[in-house]
Amino acid sequence: MKLTLKLEELGLLILFSSIYFQFYDGSWGLYLGLFFVPDVSFALFLITKKLGAIAYNVFHHKGVLALVVLSGLLLKDETVVKIGLIFMAHSCFDRVAGYGLKYLDDFDHTHLGWIGKSKYKNGEE
Repeated sequence: MKLTLKLEELGLLILFSSIYFQFYDGSWGLYLGLFFVPDVSFALFLITKKLGAIAYNVFHHKGVLALVVLSGLLLKDETVVKIGLIFMAHSCFDRVAGYGLKYLDDFDHTHLGWIGKSKYKNGEE
């Protein structure tokens, strides 16, 4: 099942990136410049796990990002649409890499299972 989810996310990563470049004449500079911006939310884990998890989840939640894209479409603001598409592609990239939305208890605890040093908690080796 994990392979199927990763393949689905890879397809979505390609889709969102393609929409950005095909329909919005996106530049590589903006794409690469913003692609990892959602990961800045990691810095808030230095303050508290809860704050870090909430920030990470806001910047990686596809529902929130879909609202950003939709807002850009409704406002006819191409820049907002582009940012939403880039962040959506980033979220898919993270999921392909195995990173999911964070639970509040531990950085390694995600909705896709445990990651990092805690991976053994998934019952895998």
